[in-house]
Amino acid sequence: MSKLRGRALEDEFCGIVRELGGDAEGRAAGDAYLEASHPIVEHDGTSTWALTPKVLGTAEIEILTEAAETMGRILEKVTKRYLVDPDLRALFGLDPRAEELTLIPTGYEQVIPFARLDVLFNEETGDFAFAGVSTDSAVGTTVSVDVTRAIQRTESYRRFAERHRSIETFDIADGMIAALRETYQSWANADAGTHHPERPVVGIVDYAESASEGEFADLIERMADEGVFARFVDIRDLRIEEAAGTRRLVDSQGPIACVYRRALVGEMIEKPCEGVDALVEATRRGLACVIGGFRTWPASVNSLFAVLHSEAVESILDPIELAFVRAHVPEAHVLTRDSDINRYLSEQDDWLVRPAGPYRAPETVAGVDRMDRDEWWRVLLAACEEGATIVRRDPAYRTPVIVGGATPRPDGSDPAEPIEANNLLGLFLFRGKFGGVYARCAYEGVMGEWGHRLDMGCLVVNE
Repeated sequence: MSKLRGRALEDEFCGIVRELGGDAEGRAAGDAYLEASHPIVEHDGTSTWALTPKVLGTAEIEILTEAAETMGRILEKVTKRYLVDPDLRALFGLDPRAEELTLIPTGYEQVIPFARLDVLFNEETGDFAFAGVSTDSAVGTTVSVDVTRAIQRTESYRRFAERHRSIETFDIADGMIAALRETYQSWANADAGTHHPERPVVGIVDYAESASEGEFADLIERMADEGVFARFVDIRDLRIEEAAGTRRLVDSQGPIACVYRRALVGEMIEKPCEGVDALVEATRRGLACVIGGFRTWPASVNSLFAVLHSEAVESILDPIELAFVRAHVPEAHVLTRDSDINRYLSEQDDWLVRPAGPYRAPETVAGVDRMDRDEWWRVLLAACEEGATIVRRDPAYRTPVIVGGATPRPDGSDPAEPIEANNLLGLFLFRGKFGGVYARCAYEGVMGEWGHRLDMGCLVVNE
């Protein structure tokens, strides 16, 4: 598609960095901003952000918006059928305890309030393939904003912006807060009793050991600016309390009217406690608005792609949606002890394995990732034993990327020289509407082609 300009604009940005000899001052300024906001570094102190932003033009945004919103409609349809169709539920292969949770009503209509849809996007052709769906704990809202702002503090960005006057950026965190507020306001009990229909007390609920502290702190601060009191709540601190004949969901600081659940359903099953029981009862009894309830879980598990390619969805989706799935969702199969793995052995480079449970990109094992046939065979056998999903591998689109951060590269290479990196775009959906891009990239390391990961900023050039 001739209108696609993002790749050329990214190359232009890299050229500016080279002209500046690597823009050491800019990288240091970016580091200083991130350190003062929400630091994103590896445990060894090395940078995990890219100075080169993901640059998208209007044509790219049109493609990605349509991709995200079409997939969002498909997920809503499939999840709604899941709620009333036991045969479809069986295809997901959920733990019976998790399945029971997913059937609890939420008190509002939107099935999936938030989602991040990861796609492999070819910036030259406009082709794309979905890599995974995260609806239960869609991280990336804060880091995407922060890295974009870090890049905007560099001389490289200043010079780039002088050439392109119509640059816009996404604020995904604000989009998420708006969707949370709208979902609460649509809740049946939003103005019941002591609940406030516009400014509820919000608890961001997760296990303390799993919490994304920087992201939570950012969301809490932003909600405070809007007059909404929010706090992080360790799920273990939740309980149901009765006062003046009214039962309420509370923690040590008091009642909670709205729960932004970040605790994964799978983790709740693995780590039962009184707080989990309280959250479940609060959802079931309508004591608190639980954003997403537990209904978002089926769309987050790795068996989703296999379900989307099953005959069962032919009675759920219209012909255009079915064609969309076949064109953009990779072929996938849930493995069992009876599965014939010979095809996957002989086509090792064409497949990747994802464990049973939620989609997490770092947990993927690709046959192409530096393993011999015997090791791949053992991976497949373990996958069959576990009930993992095998997915046809789509190659990532590669672009030159200059690593951010002031820390010298461990190999002593020139910081002004780009590395070839694989790209992954997270498309955020808020109540079914496209809300922005969380871009990441990676280059080869000990984990294969996704070994060294970098968070990227995102610029939209409207020309």
